[in-house]
Amino acid sequence: MAYGFDTLQVHAGARPDPATGARQTPIYQTTAYVFRDADHAAALFNLQEVGYIYSRLTNPTVAVLQERLAALEGGAGAVCCSSGHAAQIMALFPLMAPGRNIVASTRLYGGTVTQFSQTIKRFGWSATFVDFDDVEAVAAAIDDDTRAIFCESIANPGGYITDLDAISEVANKAGLPLIVDNTSATPYLCRPIEHGATLVVHSTTKYLTGNGTVTGGAVIDSGNFDWSASGKFPSLSEPEPAYHGLKFHETFGPLAYTFHGIAIGLRDLGMTMNPQAAHYTLMGIETLSLRMERHVENAKKVSQWLEKHDKIDAVTYAGLESSPYHDRVARICPKGAGGLFTIALKGGYEACVKFVDSLELFSHVANLGDTRSLVIHSASTTHRQLSPEQQKAAGAAPNVVRISIGIEDADDLIADLDQALEKAHG
Repeated sequence: MAYGFDTLQVHAGARPDPATGARQTPIYQTTAYVFRDADHAAALFNLQEVGYIYSRLTNPTVAVLQERLAALEGGAGAVCCSSGHAAQIMALFPLMAPGRNIVASTRLYGGTVTQFSQTIKRFGWSATFVDFDDVEAVAAAIDDDTRAIFCESIANPGGYITDLDAISEVANKAGLPLIVDNTSATPYLCRPIEHGATLVVHSTTKYLTGNGTVTGGAVIDSGNFDWSASGKFPSLSEPEPAYHGLKFHETFGPLAYTFHGIAIGLRDLGMTMNPQAAHYTLMGIETLSLRMERHVENAKKVSQWLEKHDKIDAVTYAGLESSPYHDRVARICPKGAGGLFTIALKGGYEACVKFVDSLELFSHVANLGDTRSLVIHSASTTHRQLSPEQQKAAGAAPNVVRISIGIEDADDLIADLDQALEKAHG
């Protein structure tokens, strides 16, 4: 039976504990698992049987979260890991090799821009950054060494919505996987696989958990990509020496990428999600649709008020009719444009700093997607490492403040914003 989203967010992957009958998924706080016998152990290590060996690789609590995320995103499988940044490296790891590159959107979280422009160079990888509103430029940036295209569905910090249909068409023509960071949208607002994405990544720290308690990441595989077609992805299509010449795609089919992520990625990179983090995220996901509805409702009301304020130059919320991305909402994010956007303040950098320091309900933190409303001045924090040109391209210019709208009373949020704007310009 095909269940609806609200049912899947509560039930997918979870069953009463067979040992105790516990209805909520237990926290399996263990490092290792007893084998039935020597043959069982050998079968597990040879990938001939699915089961639990060691919690760096697999854990029953984490496994429930992986199954739930795959169900919510409409994917074949998922691998959870320690953070959103870990998920990005995990996503690229099976695809890349020294000398290979990715084509990435300029509108990405600042930490992602730094990871792609600086850190991945240590692996011999590189990234070409392109404005993904220019679809022809995306296609032109692809060369023989390109192995993936990367973007965000709702871009952090500006809340810009990417035309996933157009970008996936470019990826398909080039025979490349499209990786979409769906953190800001969540699968409730956007399902990138339905728009042609090959892989979906998340910082589960944000909206999926929703309560600001734990960090985590996830990679969900659509199961739709032919890893053997081009010869560009030998980690998945060619014999793997560590498993006696096993070919992941030939052996596991639509689950090839997921099995590789566990058997190679988690085995060797060790970016493991701990079971308590998985437990908190599972509890958060149970109310995901309810929270996202309120995030969207509040963001629309607050952004409409801000747009009319005489001390605001611009509001980037895609849910506003004035937004150049408004026409993409119904097509890409039919249940709403999310709870994230930026505002440009009159008075520039100094006004932004005073504004942030004057807020009372809003928490000044380097996070988003919490039940609480959050604020940060990206140019001096999350995007500080970027050049002025990169900051502007990412939507984090010095006069811009990022706002993550929570689920509080919208009128209370408006009152807090109003008094802070007055002080910022007082």
